[in-house]
Amino acid sequence: MAGPLRGIRVIDVSEVISGPLVSMILAEQGADVIKVEPPRHGEESRQLANYRAGISALYVNCNHGKRSIGIDLKKPAGLELFYELVRGADILVQNWRPGAAERLGIGYDDLRALNSQLIYASIAGFGFDGPYAARRGYDPIFQALTGYVAAQLNPEIPIPDLMRNAVVDKATSYALAQGITAALFARERGAGGQHVRISMLDAGLAFFWPDGMLRHTLIGGDVLNPVVPGERYQLMPTADGSIVLWASTADQMRATLRAVGRDDLADAPWQRGKAMITDESQLERAAAVRDGLAAMATAEAYRSLIEHEVAAAPVLSHSEVLVDPQITHNGCIVEAEHPVYGRYRRVRAPVRFSSSDTVAAPQSPAVYAEHTDEILAELGVSPARRDELVAAGAVARAAAPTKPDDRG
Repeated sequence: MAGPLRGIRVIDVSEVISGPLVSMILAEQGADVIKVEPPRHGEESRQLANYRAGISALYVNCNHGKRSIGIDLKKPAGLELFYELVRGADILVQNWRPGAAERLGIGYDDLRALNSQLIYASIAGFGFDGPYAARRGYDPIFQALTGYVAAQLNPEIPIPDLMRNAVVDKATSYALAQGITAALFARERGAGGQHVRISMLDAGLAFFWPDGMLRHTLIGGDVLNPVVPGERYQLMPTADGSIVLWASTADQMRATLRAVGRDDLADAPWQRGKAMITDESQLERAAAVRDGLAAMATAEAYRSLIEHEVAAAPVLSHSEVLVDPQITHNGCIVEAEHPVYGRYRRVRAPVRFSSSDTVAAPQSPAVYAEHTDEILAELGVSPARRDELVAAGAVARAAAPTKPDDRG
């Protein structure tokens, strides 16, 4: 497989989003990712909503580009096979609650004894110790604790709300992927392997902080212009829907007024120069823009705002996102056909490299335990021994899932 991480092997024992997305990012950059899945049905997210022929959309979106092997880590023979995989690995990713890996015999100290060069990446919910460490943690819980929910306030409906996607999970994944590559770089400089740890609570707060906590950054009562950028996140009603715009400078504000036909306010004396705009003029301008957009159809408002070089966009439905001209031009969405799962879409990796080959089309998400025999053969396990391990339940082979066309 091409890419800047070609030759790096990753063992992924994580589940759902925060860990699997980390290893998928590495796979998209060329790493060989072996997903070690538990017995019977494999990783938990295979069975979740939006499901077809043995796979869910969430699994597809976090696991392409990986090979799958089924191993029962609670059986001695399975654990020994896992240890053999670790001996030849560069990275391990796990996102179990603190203490779970140690109880299975695959904690950092256990595996460092086998491979001192291993980068062992751990994800915890609240932290690895402390008052909340033993609690179950999920994305909405971390949103509530780190400021996201409090920030989702529309002045028209001042009720806090969640961001209705797993923003903290994904912030954790991207932060940890960068931390892992930093640890690999340090290893190249002679640092050896190490334990890279991240908590979702920490990652969520760090991701929110740069603009979300401006009012709590400078300490003291002498802070000027106490405006938070979130207050400029404007969703404006139109005659047939709504539109989003951003106007923060005087020139942008003037352009917005002209876009709704209010040149009189755009050219008024209080809009010239760098003099501070009074509260009265701000209210008048805001009302003029709001009323002007409310009288225009969304398409007309969008066209006028863009013509006047105002940053603006209509609120696209999820189906409209798939056909947006710029998204299409960028090649963001890739369609593929899987022999078992059928047709599916995935989003292309956003990072592009100028001199390292990128992985334009990594392999489709694997059937559970699809690569068990292939991986065991790489470890030197004979066919007869593989059969014995399967019979003993230490490893699993892929079943023959029903194709979408064959279902009743």
